[in-house]
Amino acid sequence: MRDEDPIDTRLGARLAELRSRHGWSLDALAERSGVSRSTLSRAERAEISATAALLNRLCHVYGRTMSQLLSEVEAEPAPLVRAAEQQVWEDRASGFVRRSVSPPHAGLRGELVEGRLAPGADIAYDRPPVPGLEQHLWVLDGTLEVTVADLGHALDAGDCLRMRVFGPTRFRCTGPGEARYALAVVRP
Repeated sequence: MRDEDPIDTRLGARLAELRSRHGWSLDALAERSGVSRSTLSRAERAEISATAALLNRLCHVYGRTMSQLLSEVEAEPAPLVRAAEQQVWEDRASGFVRRSVSPPHAGLRGELVEGRLAPGADIAYDRPPVPGLEQHLWVLDGTLEVTVADLGHALDAGDCLRMRVFGPTRFRCTGPGEARYALAVVRP
């Protein structure tokens, strides 16, 4: 049995609340998201840590960004977020660490995220959480390969990729060291 993470517990409760609010059974959500009923159930009970790919599928179904979902398990957002208070979420299975630098806030469409990928980490999303999501990815350190739809982009430190996401994306750390990047996300 794994140690329960408070964020996983709050996230699981929020996922269950969203499903309930929509009036969906686990089977109905499994059909909509393409995630197995047992995985959804275990995530809602915080028996597993949700992966980035799982959260992306659920965000798509619920029409929100991952930052929105994660901010919903925090206390009320403050206008100033000190570095020590920025929420960090880790997908240990894929080697992905995500810091919500400027979390979503009511009335604002943009947010700022710091991402870190371990060497060799490879994360694929089959769809955006919100179709037409605008993203500006600025590589701060390391090298990153980003595929948007079927077009690959090799990025080095200092490079910036601008995109509007409607289909699959993939982020892969191609260098010998960690890739660190800033991602500006703007909801349509």
